[in-house]
Amino acid sequence: MSKTTEPFYKTAMWQKCRESYYKQKKGLCERCLARGQYKAGEIVHHIKPITPDNMNDPSITLNFDNLLLVCRDCHAILHKPSKRYKVDDLGRVVCIE
Repeated sequence: MSKTTEPFYKTAMWQKCRESYYKQKKGLCERCLARGQYKAGEIVHHIKPITPDNMNDPSITLNFDNLLLVCRDCHAILHKPSKRYKVDDLGRVVCIE
């Protein structure tokens, strides 16, 4: 969540959508459940992130197809920057963006 999208998360529409989605998923982390683990979901995550350009688009912000209920651990993994590395011709480890 950024400063520009933070107001969206305080709206009644989002709170209602979040609660409905949470109930539909029975409060379980969807990623853990897919691995056969039962863990409480805490965060309703937007698969396609909300940006200032799309935060008024309900097909992004309030669409169940764009939501995922996850635990804190899975949410951290989803937001962890994924960096890949390789070794260049001189034997140095370099980051591939």
